[in-house]
Amino acid sequence: MKMLLHFNPQIIKKPLIAEVVLETGVLVNINKATIDTAGGKLIINVPDKDAKKVIKSFKSRGVDVVTLEKPIIMIDEECVHCGACISVCPTNVFKYEADGSVSVDYKECIQCGACITACPHNALKLSE
Repeated sequence: MKMLLHFNPQIIKKPLIAEVVLETGVLVNINKATIDTAGGKLIINVPDKDAKKVIKSFKSRGVDVVTLEKPIIMIDEECVHCGACISVCPTNVFKYEADGSVSVDYKECIQCGACITACPHNALKLSE
């Protein structure tokens, strides 16, 4: 399960990921991270079966957690199925279907934003 973690500036210096891994025994894969003086934002991926205990552990440390069932949103009315997103996606989230439409595999999205920049019709946005 993908999760979006928001850290406030007061806790960004703590080894939160390490503490959660040690406490829960769950390995955490970091897909994307932005940390600065305003705080931090991480996209992580954990096994679905362990999501509840990881969420509980982060929340107990003052981290805001949002689950990302759809890390990227495709606006169907705007998408012309040109495939620009397919060509730039580093994790192969997008693919052509037999009918020529573009489909999305949400589990593979790391929210890098490359597809958003490449889309000529602004048919994609990151969820938060």
